[in-house]
Formats: sequence, C-alpha cells, structure tokens
Amino acid sequence: MKTISNAANSPKHCDDHPNLQTTLMDIYHRMEDAFGDRGWWPASSTEEIIIGAILVQNVSWSNTVKAVERLNDHGLLTFPALAAASVDDIEACVYSTRFYKTKAKKLKAFATHVMTHHKGRIDAMLAQPMAPLRAELLQIYGIGPETADDILLYAANQASFVIDAYTKRIFYRLGLTPADISYESMRAWFMANLPADVSLFNQYHALLDAVGHHFCSTKRPKCEACPLRSKCLVAQGKLVI
Repeated sequence: MKTISNAANSPKHCDDHPNLQTTLMDIYHRMEDAFGDRGWWPASSTEEIIIGAILVQNVSWSNTVKAVERLNDHGLLTFPALAAASVDDIEACVYSTRFYKTKAKKLKAFATHVMTHHKGRIDAMLAQPMAPLRAELLQIYGIGPETADDILLYAANQASFVIDAYTKRIFYRLGLTPADISYESMRAWFMANLPADVSLFNQYHALLDAVGHHFCSTKRPKCEACPLRSKCLVAQGKLVI
C-alpha cells in the first residue's frame, strides 16, 4: 500500500490526532448505526468462548462453529475432557479449521495448563487481575496477544482491547495509525483513548470485524457502502492500495 504523493494526506501518527476519544467514539457510533449489537461472543460457556478464541485464528467463524460442534458431540468441550484426550482425537474434531493439527495441540496445552495450575477451575484462573492473567496466558503454548485479549475480554470480562488484522487495516485507511504499528502499541493506544468499559470494547471489536469482513477487504474494498467511507482515505482517493 502507498499514499498518493501528498504529505498532507498521509496517515498521521496515532499520537498526533486531536480529540482522539471523540474521534474513536464517532467511528464506533457510525459502525453501530450500520450493524447494531453484534452479540459477541456467541457461546454457552466460558470454556466454549476460550476454545472458540483458540480455534478462530486465521479461519472463518462458520468453520470454527463446525469444530466446536464436533468437540461438543464427542464430549470434548470442557478442559478436563480436552486434557485427557489424545491430540489425534482433538484433531479429528477441529479439522474444519486451518492449521488444525497445531490448534489441537494448543487446545490440549491450554486445558492441561488449567488442570495443572488451577485444578481445573477456569473461573479461578480468570478471576486474577488483568496484568498477571495476561502474562500467564501469553506463557501458554500457542496463545498470542490477540487470543489472550479475546480471552480477557470475552471470557474474563476484563477491559482489554483486541487488535486484529481488520483493526490495523481499517485504522490505517482512516489515517489514524501507521501501517506498521505493533500489536502492543495499537492496543495501548485504544486503551489510553477510550473508557475502560468491557461492553464498549466487546462491541467495538465486533463492529470492526463486521466492517472488515463486509467492506474493508485487502485488495477490493467496497467503499461506497461502508459506514466509514466519509472518513476513509481510500474512499476519498487520498490513499491507493
């Protein structure tokens, strides 16, 4: 991606934009007006939320649902069951997800961690303050920052903003963040400029995913129908992709 040769139209550094909270909330309300309440995370238990967060990386939600349903059908939708199961048995249930062999290992590693370090009590694990819980999550095999923040926000109900590829793409195209901003820098930016509200963070992330999925594609964005078109540099012809 490159900008048209005009420095005034280049995306600003994320600290240079005035009235950031007002700007971020305006973006939020435009998306909410378009999509309404996204109802995230759809799950029947805390364990299902975490399992879904591990499986959904780099794959569609529909294929994640298929894997979750197969795990449930085989009695593997709890951490005690996953910890006791063989990786082969878990793989057979989650093959609808990309990198399913690795994801099966991640599920077993997470379940084993809960059983070993928290006696199987996921509620006790998630009751920790955010900083130590996030640090613990990041030490578990296969749990990266995005998955850790999904778990913090949707399973532990703690106000940790989730960053994904859609978030980076949208805010770069809005001219608010650099293309190469790191995960941790962007997370910190959101958390410094929005109220620390679980419901807000929950809905904000879900709305960004809706915009990214329906409109803000990598190569051929559907700018004319996007609720953020009036703010977007690509839609205005100031940023070419």
